[in-house]
Amino acid sequence: MVSPWIHRGKTGGSRPKSRGRRVSERHFGILRRSLRRPVHNRSVQVLLVSTYEMGRQPFGLASPAAWLRAAGHEVTQADVSVTPMPSHAVESAGLIAFFLPMHTATKLFLRLVDRIRAVNPRAHLCAYGLYAPLNERLLRGAGVGTILGGEFETGLRELAGRLSPDTLPAPVPVGKPAVISTDRQQFLVPDRTGLPPLGAYAQLVVKDGTRRVGYTEASRGCKHHCRHCPVVPVYGGRFRIVQPEIVLEDIRRQVGAGAAHITFGDPDFFNGPGHAIPIVEALHEEWPWLSYDVTIKVSHLLQHRDLLPILKRTNCAFVTSAIESLDDTVLGKLDKGHTRADFLEALALTRAIGLPLAPTFIPFHPWTTMESYREFLRTLAALDLSTQITPIQLAIRLLIPEGSLMLELAEIRQRVGLFDARALYYPWQNPDPAVDALSAEIQEVIKREEKRRTPRAGIFCQIWDLAQTGEFPDIPLASRATIPYLTEPWYC
Repeated sequence: MVSPWIHRGKTGGSRPKSRGRRVSERHFGILRRSLRRPVHNRSVQVLLVSTYEMGRQPFGLASPAAWLRAAGHEVTQADVSVTPMPSHAVESAGLIAFFLPMHTATKLFLRLVDRIRAVNPRAHLCAYGLYAPLNERLLRGAGVGTILGGEFETGLRELAGRLSPDTLPAPVPVGKPAVISTDRQQFLVPDRTGLPPLGAYAQLVVKDGTRRVGYTEASRGCKHHCRHCPVVPVYGGRFRIVQPEIVLEDIRRQVGAGAAHITFGDPDFFNGPGHAIPIVEALHEEWPWLSYDVTIKVSHLLQHRDLLPILKRTNCAFVTSAIESLDDTVLGKLDKGHTRADFLEALALTRAIGLPLAPTFIPFHPWTTMESYREFLRTLAALDLSTQITPIQLAIRLLIPEGSLMLELAEIRQRVGLFDARALYYPWQNPDPAVDALSAEIQEVIKREEKRRTPRAGIFCQIWDLAQTGEFPDIPLASRATIPYLTEPWYC
């Protein structure tokens, strides 16, 4: 049997970029040994698996691990993007739950699940996270018995409580629907025992070197309904907070483990500014030297402009904002809630107070033309953003997964093909084949030049020429990124 590839890969829209890490027969422990004899009590041995979470130590394992351990279950956490799958835990688990927060993680799960079932056919399989309910049909076909979306900790604890070594293998109810919960939860402090150390994950690059990065979440879900966003089908415009004392204690423990920077993974940190701002003020009071980064919508940057100086004062290293497009027509189709002019105003606001803005884009979509892409590059150069965004942001292609609200648009339904169960998206083609060809060429350039460690300015210039954008303006390009950035950029 051929081993699957487990990697700290990155995707540009629908195409993963892989730094391949092969899971060998020795690592995975496919040794056909007899399964351990179960212990006759109500506790269950649980294996929580993360295949990839954008170079972060997964909160999506550590949080439910705390709930399950508090309920008396034995829990093993396996982040197979960093370390080999623990074969003993696969063999002995009564419940194996896969965290699927994103597209890449789900694709990698599909490479693992058959081998997991071959090693331990008794285990009850669960999938949880944003992409679990979106891919329910596919996951059922892969043998997953329970699918949880939204606030999943309560559901995992209840599932483990219903299982016992005496009743395994647990029957898989036919046609049982996925459970999506947006109920409020009283969180426990995440238990990161058994996860790889923070040094195994992405680092923050700053002028004087790198900083070790921790990761936490102060909230989940989102108030907004951006049409292309996978959060919307699950949360439906709701967001749920993690109690401040839990967030701060989680940070405290990560600082104790060496973190010098914290990434807040909230889909939008300003969904609840009355919740978020006291957290960063308390963070700064306890650790004045600690930096952090957050993600905030353009509309919230403008609405809460009076709070931006607080982010600067409390040592926010940068703010990520999903701009997606510089074309107002496209922004309307995506239902982003901001305009090109709004973005320019937000950029000016953040620059005026010295708060770096890290925009992200989806430059290739069904409405992209050769000229609109060239104009996109010209605007980035004029705004001095060409070296402040990660190169892959110049190549990302619109991803339309199962359940995407993009399918509400008749013009999208007419353009997409049948759902591709291997790639986990609806394929589409641009009306101009030259645009699709350019997208593929740019991705290849980025893949090649990043391996060569070519500076961002050099990659940008190559893409400029590839798109036949014209004579490069008389604007000096920085030889390196001028704002802090993570070594594992943000992707889907």
